[in-house]
Amino acid sequence: MPNRLKNIFADFTRCALGNFLAEGRTALRDQGVMIFFFIVPLAYPLLYCFIYTNEAVREVPVVAIDNDRSAQSREFLRNIDATPDAHIVAYAADMEEAKAAMKRREAYGIINVPRTFAADLAAGKQTTVSVFSDMSSMLYYKAVYTSALNASLEMNAKLKVERTPGATQEQARVMDHPIAYKDISLFNPQNGFASFLIPAVLILVLQQTLLLGIGMAAGTRRERNPGHLLVPAGLQTTNPIPFVLGKAAMYLLIYLPLAIYVLVIVPRLFSLNHLFVPHDLALFIVPFLLAAIFFAITLSGLIRHRETSIMLIVFTSVLLLFISGVSWPQSALPAFWRTLACIFPSTYGIHGFVAMNNAGARLSDLTAETAMLWLQTAIYFCTACAVYWQALRSSKGVNSRASKCK
Repeated sequence: MPNRLKNIFADFTRCALGNFLAEGRTALRDQGVMIFFFIVPLAYPLLYCFIYTNEAVREVPVVAIDNDRSAQSREFLRNIDATPDAHIVAYAADMEEAKAAMKRREAYGIINVPRTFAADLAAGKQTTVSVFSDMSSMLYYKAVYTSALNASLEMNAKLKVERTPGATQEQARVMDHPIAYKDISLFNPQNGFASFLIPAVLILVLQQTLLLGIGMAAGTRRERNPGHLLVPAGLQTTNPIPFVLGKAAMYLLIYLPLAIYVLVIVPRLFSLNHLFVPHDLALFIVPFLLAAIFFAITLSGLIRHRETSIMLIVFTSVLLLFISGVSWPQSALPAFWRTLACIFPSTYGIHGFVAMNNAGARLSDLTAETAMLWLQTAIYFCTACAVYWQALRSSKGVNSRASKCK
């Protein structure tokens, strides 16, 4: 009995090691797999960071319409131009001329000062400045609106001092705004777009390149094997566990260093947030990678050709970013899309990594996300084994039929 167990263990180890080495040879010999396993994970994070390196939208070009042409209106427009968010690039005579500039993309906002601007201020009346912005981008609107708001607050404080004899500027400010507030940006002090978006994209890069590479490798094997089988014909075993574990071990060995580069080195290179505790991140990333690997091995059983994996992943990449809860709150998604998001490891990987990276969350704060990733690891390991069990049975059946024909 001990010898039998020893033989079983030796066969298991030999099969797992054989698949480990076979996957390594496939990854190194297949140019397509090499691109998605090495080139894309190395280059894409740098590309995204270079695109969003400015963090925030500054100096948005706007057109001003000064219908009043008074000292006060010119001062107000100078205050807008002095803010870091907007820059007055031209003065228009009327709205038609200003709209024409926006249509030509020479400006993304319009500041329209009324003809009665100075007169209303002198009479103690409220005056209205119209602010128009290109709403095709919320970032343009935010920059133009913020610049106009800051300029109006500054001018309001100055007018309050002038209308309150004997009052200091601080006293006038208190009378005008008796309740003060502080605008504190937690976890993203620069209000930067890169700090908001890049952490989620980095997790998606890891998952999607894994899916692409494993899918292409499976497509290559089917194209090379007789009968388009996932495994070579003639194998005597139907035990899928060493096959799955051998493949997963090779992919994990490849992607652990890549994960360190993508999630640790790249954010530091571009001075993005990196508030995570290293050992907590390691303990979180391992189940994410395992879940993604077993998920990819499961899907590879459905792929007949190399091109299929490319079409599948390209179609789903943007969708996964949308339903992950980064670009749009997950609580605001319809129930169907919230349920669909639970299928993908990237959903919990994004939630956990963003919390660690941007907010300094510890692993103990992410018990739900970590538990879901380990649950997905177990489920997708079982589904991957089911896929390869069926593939091994098909391979054995082909070998049996070939023997009968002989």
